[in-house]
Amino acid sequence: MSGEAGTTCRASVGAQDGTRPSPELFGQVVGQPEAVAQLAAASRRPVHAYLLVGPAGAGARQLARGFAAALLCPEGGCGICGTCRRALEGIHQDLTEVERSGAALSVEDARRVVQLAQRRPSQAARQVIVVADIASARLAAPVLLKTLEEPPPATVLVLLAESVPAELATIASRCVRIDLVPVPADVIARWLAARGVEPDTAAAVAEAAGGDVERAVTLSGDAGFAARLDRWRSVPGRLDGTGAAAATLADELLASIDEALAPRRQQQADQSRADAEEAEAHGLRIGGRQEREAQQRREERRWRTDELRAGLGALSGAYRDRLADAAHQRRVDSQAPRLDGRIRQLAGAVAAVDAAAAELVRNPNETLLLQALLVRLSAVVA
Repeated sequence: MSGEAGTTCRASVGAQDGTRPSPELFGQVVGQPEAVAQLAAASRRPVHAYLLVGPAGAGARQLARGFAAALLCPEGGCGICGTCRRALEGIHQDLTEVERSGAALSVEDARRVVQLAQRRPSQAARQVIVVADIASARLAAPVLLKTLEEPPPATVLVLLAESVPAELATIASRCVRIDLVPVPADVIARWLAARGVEPDTAAAVAEAAGGDVERAVTLSGDAGFAARLDRWRSVPGRLDGTGAAAATLADELLASIDEALAPRRQQQADQSRADAEEAEAHGLRIGGRQEREAQQRREERRWRTDELRAGLGALSGAYRDRLADAAHQRRVDSQAPRLDGRIRQLAGAVAAVDAAAAELVRNPNETLLLQALLVRLSAVVA
């Protein structure tokens, strides 16, 4: 009893005496200085609910865990104790991360959040519940609303969303909103270079990552990344006008995406094993195995889409280079009107590739999308 009371007392002092959390809590967050500053300040006098809004890969999960560590640590977020370490790894008993069980955050998922919110903390002075994909909670919003309007005193909710649809405006109004910005490629590149990644590699993977820091980290250690981009850039020279060549190339490009996912799957397996070992070492239980597996499947789908988008970006770049060369030649050679048709073809190829990339938000059949695109590009003379 005395130990528990002492912990509560220290946590209370740490939250109100002006002490700021250690920067180590947000060491894995890149390009979000304002969000870090807001959460660090909020940890001293937290309210009941926060809403982190930003694009995938911008660091919302890392921000939420760093914030949780600051709230759970008896010293206000020292960054070195077991409480901070377990919170940053997502396995502290008073930190619960709720993932949607299906295509959207369901009413049942919301009811689970409500039940969890009523629990008493088991180790710290408070508990933190992180709820991902809150933007998908259109049907579940009324269930969550009551808890947000009448929050339990020892619970802090952290909601994560890529955007906030109009239907969730009431939910958002009950939270302190913190916006995350897309992380620029040059910021990611500098961050990677500072950690020992070769500057050229850092620049290439930062561009391909599309603002997703986690993806950039994985790509920086992916020995096959450069070869995959070269394969996409080689497509214009390998199309021969036949459907057979287009189909073969589509299969080859999709197979390269499967190969690219292998390191990611291994990373997920290693992380799951490390979490289990850490929990066992501290006598903790890791719940939500199905949720973790579902999250990993969603992450894999996102990574697959990102890999395809990066490939299409490289392909678009290959046609843009050809278009620029043709346009330059047309300008310096006034006797070359024959190039006008080629310029129109190449411009059409760029537009077609960019349109295919835009279709990825609709979760299309990858094989059909790529085959149709390559058949269309087969009409363009390389």
